[in-house]
Amino acid sequence: MSNNLNSTYNIKELIKNNLRSYSMFIILILIMVIFGPMCGWTNFDGRNITYIFFQFSYVFILATGMVQCIIICGIDLSVGSVVAFVGAISVMIYNTGLGMFVTLIASLAMGFTVGAFQGWFIAYPKIPPFIATLAGMLLFRGLTYIVTNVSPVNPKDDVYSYFSTGTVDYDLLHMEDPVIFGYYPIPFIFALIIIVIFWIVEFKNRKTRIAHGHAVSPLVFTFVKLALMSVLLLVLAERFASYLGLPIVVIVLLVTIGLFHFIMKNTVLGRYIYAVGGNERSAKLSGINTEFVTFIVYCIMGTLTGLAAVISTGYMNSALPQAGNMFEMDAIAACYIGGVSATGGIGTVIGVVIGGLVMSAINNGMTLMNLGAHYQYVVKALVVLLAVFYDVYSRRKTGLG
Repeated sequence: MSNNLNSTYNIKELIKNNLRSYSMFIILILIMVIFGPMCGWTNFDGRNITYIFFQFSYVFILATGMVQCIIICGIDLSVGSVVAFVGAISVMIYNTGLGMFVTLIASLAMGFTVGAFQGWFIAYPKIPPFIATLAGMLLFRGLTYIVTNVSPVNPKDDVYSYFSTGTVDYDLLHMEDPVIFGYYPIPFIFALIIIVIFWIVEFKNRKTRIAHGHAVSPLVFTFVKLALMSVLLLVLAERFASYLGLPIVVIVLLVTIGLFHFIMKNTVLGRYIYAVGGNERSAKLSGINTEFVTFIVYCIMGTLTGLAAVISTGYMNSALPQAGNMFEMDAIAACYIGGVSATGGIGTVIGVVIGGLVMSAINNGMTLMNLGAHYQYVVKALVVLLAVFYDVYSRRKTGLG
């Protein structure tokens, strides 16, 4: 009888602790379904799903860094300007003939340097993040205009854009036509590998928690969660396989998201980030070098901004002086929609990815309905306002606010 009570308690606690993620995931599905009849169900088309990842991948990458900034009660308003600046320089580097690999490494290094520059001012002289990154936003926007001479900088060939809009099947393996029952094969192979990894990791973590005497969710709940995740991955793989195959940028996203999800959940740095966000003074008294943790977070944010710059510029196939406009707002919105607390200390990488998908689905649906950007701004504002209201309300209700 005791075991049954514990199992029920675990399920309730699991749902309660992950309510925002579950509700946002349900909302994501509802958004797709609601927009379906309004745009002739083209939002579920394989081509459209693929282009959602082509067009909005920068949101997921920037949000992965932004969530860490917000967790430590910071912010980065400069990411849009830095994307434009690094994107312009990266195209210039690529046009010298050094190749895409060198261009990517140089872009990451530039982003890291920018993050270190701003992070030092925030961590050590204690300049408020809002002010420091606002100055960075103006600084790097001005530098972008200077280095581009207020003119677009175009890559010398289409190889630069493969990183953002290429697919493994069509562009890398040169499969001109679908080879298996009208489908490209790589998305299914990749999805099956990811599914196997997820199942192995989940049960390994479960075994470890049991061995250390920690509470675990009921076995049936674990199976249901993994089964649903597997089905969703296979459905997404089917959509990719029906168009041109597995997008290269999806591999980049999975590696980036997986890496920082692991860092936040399973490393000392991740625990320190949550500790600083929960209570910086207590963290410092516990022996944590809070200044260095803050500095590292902004270095990470800068590095991911460099990656987003290459992907965003590749999607446009041109480095535009005005590129990156409102990117910081998209990343911040994805964070708050994805469950990051406005008061810091709470948030997950997976949560903000779901938040980014919600934002992308809304933008994509409104675009398919031929609604202008001004309508999208209105909807984004309302969604973010509701997300923050929900966070504040729920924290007050539980006595945390």
